[in-house]
Amino acid sequence: MVIGLTGGIASGKSTVSAKLKALGAAIIDVDILARGVVSKGEIAYNKIVQHFGNDILLPSGEINRKMLGGIVFSDKEKLALLNSITHPEIIEKVRLKIEELKETGSRVIVVDAAILLEMGLHQHVDQVWVIVVDRATQIKRLIERDKFAVKDAVNRIDSQFTSEERIKHADIVIDNNKPIEEVGRTIEEIWRRIVA
Repeated sequence: MVIGLTGGIASGKSTVSAKLKALGAAIIDVDILARGVVSKGEIAYNKIVQHFGNDILLPSGEINRKMLGGIVFSDKEKLALLNSITHPEIIEKVRLKIEELKETGSRVIVVDAAILLEMGLHQHVDQVWVIVVDRATQIKRLIERDKFAVKDAVNRIDSQFTSEERIKHADIVIDNNKPIEEVGRTIEEIWRRIVA
């Protein structure tokens, strides 16, 4: 079974993903694959530099992701352009990784992606699990964890689907406003059902 695990930025996806890994799932972290897609020399890297210019580069020649994020998350057209460059490359990498894990005998594969639905990655999974958390918690976590200004935190959240939009596609909804122990128990119960 291939599970698409999604939730807004700072919704606690990493915690749920780690729990599933501990239970025996193979995890595909789409953030890691996405970083690879935009690294120096890759097709997407060249297209990004061509469209956004050399100002977005670090002295090492790699893309300054924070700077690029600042540009695209405050401009819908620029975000759409970036997505049109990176998403096809990321989807292909995920598809190949799923095949590879199936061949090595993984029974449960989790595709961990904040923008699973926005990218259309849900078409490559058997079930969609959505993690929901209230907006105030997301903003607080982004400010504390990533040192974002409030405006930047709000821009990031607003660039993604809302929880309501995600829930429309969900097979399972995990409420991450609850205490961590309770969330853990919920995940264990769901896990038992799917492996049975």
